[in-house]
Amino acid sequence: MPTAKKEATIEELRQKLGASKNLFFTNYAGLTVEDITKLRNELRKDGTSTYGVVKNTLFSIAAGDDLAKKFESYLAGPTAIVFAGEDPVAPAKALKTFGDANKPVEIKAAYIDGQIVDAKGVAQLAALPPKIELLSRLVGSLKSPLSGLVYVLSGNQSGLVRVLNQVREQKEAAGSAA
Repeated sequence: MPTAKKEATIEELRQKLGASKNLFFTNYAGLTVEDITKLRNELRKDGTSTYGVVKNTLFSIAAGDDLAKKFESYLAGPTAIVFAGEDPVAPAKALKTFGDANKPVEIKAAYIDGQIVDAKGVAQLAALPPKIELLSRLVGSLKSPLSGLVYVLSGNQSGLVRVLNQVREQKEAAGSAA
């Protein structure tokens, strides 16, 4: 029979799971309390991510049978979880940034948009440029053919103007010669 404290922890984990769209499972072994605090601060920069050390059994209970089966291979050993919002790139970048600046954090896996992603997938996600840069590249890609079309269409008009200008100059030259 779970104690009242464990029941409160399970309920808190359920609420965090309900509010989180993406999860990152990490191994926190070797990290000091100071390191974990730095990592939490790095993750808070995007405003939607939190980092918590969890007991594997309590997390399995909070996740329910369906999700617990998906996560059971990653819930072995010391486990801490990043509870992230809509954008999965920001927490992945924060984990990489922290690992580069301090101690590397072992990423076990991630649960992104309903799919399990391994550590290599998370590393690829962290290598993506920021969302605003991706959007600007998309806009540039969409703009390029349109501006080319405008240039080609304006070429016919400018050619017509040049021909009419030459005809005018020839008539002026013929009129002044006569």
